[in-house]
Amino acid sequence: MNDDTRLRGGLGPRGDDGQGPLGVDSPLGGLPGSAAVSAPAAEAGVYAALDLGTNNCRLLIACPTGDGFRVVDSFSRIIRLGEGVSATGCISEAAIERAIAALSICRDKIQSKKAKRLRLIATEACRAASNAEGFRDRVAAETGIRLEVIDRETEAALAVIGCSPLLDPAGTGAILFDIGGGSTELVRIERDPGEQETAPRIKAWMSIPLGVVTLAEHFGGRDVTTQSYAKMVAEVAQHVAQFAAEHGADLEGMHLLGTSGTVTTLAGVHLNLLRYDRRRIDGIWMSEADLTATVARLLRMSYSERAGNNCISVERADLVLAGCAILDAIRTAFPLKRLRVADRGLREGMLVEMMREDGAIGVCR
Repeated sequence: MNDDTRLRGGLGPRGDDGQGPLGVDSPLGGLPGSAAVSAPAAEAGVYAALDLGTNNCRLLIACPTGDGFRVVDSFSRIIRLGEGVSATGCISEAAIERAIAALSICRDKIQSKKAKRLRLIATEACRAASNAEGFRDRVAAETGIRLEVIDRETEAALAVIGCSPLLDPAGTGAILFDIGGGSTELVRIERDPGEQETAPRIKAWMSIPLGVVTLAEHFGGRDVTTQSYAKMVAEVAQHVAQFAAEHGADLEGMHLLGTSGTVTTLAGVHLNLLRYDRRRIDGIWMSEADLTATVARLLRMSYSERAGNNCISVERADLVLAGCAILDAIRTAFPLKRLRVADRGLREGMLVEMMREDGAIGVCR
């Protein structure tokens, strides 16, 4: 993203825990720019949202503009925080070092842009690891960043807020999914096409403890055969089956809405992009045939071929097929004809939620 990126705010319910610790302690304790965490938007001006996931560390800094916001800085790095957690139960020293290096860059960006309204979250790796509290204490000591570990329901709600502007305005809703490194969230969103100014409703949601990192570590992500791929799909399908049985009917007018590195990578490969371009990916529609053909293309590639593709790269080469397996299990459970790709999610949801709480932006489509 560049400094001129503008996004419209999303619709959706607020997370149950609001700001979490932000109103009690500064998330950048003692560091410049942290004192006015609860200041009104008119005083704060610049907002920052950080998402420390199982695979990625992402930061978005923005200013409110009308019914949306303008991005003034951003950062994204694959750090694999959850690497090995499913086997050992602990965040490794190497992963901690990678995370602290990335978070130090985020801290510097937050300070340089003088962001005062912050939300800095961590997800599945910090929910699952036995040494997560010690990790967070070390992060606070070495970077000044105090991470808030959110639960899976809050994670799903933030994804809805961030992605709901991409709902088909003529449709009745979507099955939203967020394929993470350590977990996958599924949300059924419904709306009345005749009431576009009304927030979409979360009809039901679920989270499964499988993401691209955990699935690839268990089944192997580097050398994937047709047989091992089918086993991954079947494993995910077991977790999704009950939710689909209860909430997979009456899909008329609905579509899939996906936010994750998996779907954005698939879209880039589908378009044969020489390098990833967010402007061409965010909001693109992919048909059932597009998805089937692109997944089949990836399955035919060797690890080195995937690593050499600029939309995949060596950072995702051993994870992308695990993500495709999760997607295929979801597609089978919810046989919808179209998928809309979202290169947006938790960070955008946090920004919109904070700005709405401050009255800095209005509710919009």
